[in-house]
Amino acid sequence: MDKLANLALVMQMIDSAEKNIRSAKQLLREMLGGREISDNSAKLSEKAQMLSVTEGGKIIEGVFDGQNMIGPDGKQYPVPANYASKSKLVEGDVLKLTISEDGSFIYKQIGPVERRKIIGLLTKDDTGNYKVIADSKTFKVLLASLTYFKAENGDQVTIVVPADHDSSWAAVENVIKGG
Repeated sequence: MDKLANLALVMQMIDSAEKNIRSAKQLLREMLGGREISDNSAKLSEKAQMLSVTEGGKIIEGVFDGQNMIGPDGKQYPVPANYASKSKLVEGDVLKLTISEDGSFIYKQIGPVERRKIIGLLTKDDTGNYKVIADSKTFKVLLASLTYFKAENGDQVTIVVPADHDSSWAAVENVIKGG
């Protein structure tokens, strides 16, 4: 290939990469209800970009964002709530997704972030969503965890959060039943 053809190819690759980034940001904005991408979401996406995808996409590494795995391509892959709850996944954990021959998704936690535990109060907002108030912050929690522990509004909840950064989501460690 001559110099001009190589230059044209590089320009096409840059254009394609920029379009992918714009698409990923738009998808994140839509998932966040039109809000701007939070600092933490941007950091998780950045961390995910450093991970790998095998040829053909059969094995994909990504970062857990509280509900989904963000792949290095910016795509979101649904993590089953029961797996996230059972494994006590927190934002920033690195996961490996294997897509089997029959199309099923198999997740494995391969890079847990450092964690800390805190005790908070389980509350239910006007829309019926449960949250835990702890350390003067509000954390979202997966309903699957609360159902497993038979948690109710007003119960004390031990949650697990990343030790080195703020998060919107927490994993439920245990429930201390109220009254």
